[in-house]
Amino acid sequence: MQNTVTQAIQAAIQGLQAGALDGMTDAVQHLKTSAQDLTPIEEGTLERSATATTATSGDLIQGAVSFHGPYAARQHEELSWRHDSGRQAKYLEQPMHTEADTMGRLIAASIQSRLQ
Repeated sequence: MQNTVTQAIQAAIQGLQAGALDGMTDAVQHLKTSAQDLTPIEEGTLERSATATTATSGDLIQGAVSFHGPYAARQHEELSWRHDSGRQAKYLEQPMHTEADTMGRLIAASIQSRLQ
């Protein structure tokens, strides 16, 4: 009996971890898309350079969105530069705050789907 309970608990933990990883993947993809929608655009190079990644280390699950290129950081931080309508500096930072609840819901929904 104890072996069956232990196996059930281990299966539930594995399901929760898989759900959390899938949810994190969904969350960072959502953040990437939201940030790309705000990214200053001249030729689209910066917007296309966006990547969303997830990584695990033991029980820790991390997600990251980044933009690459020699001017990505400056373009993000330079508040005095003019941008096309709907495009802006802080193109990654702002959606990190405004989309935090949505990202949390994506993670929670993925975990919850593994519990059913």
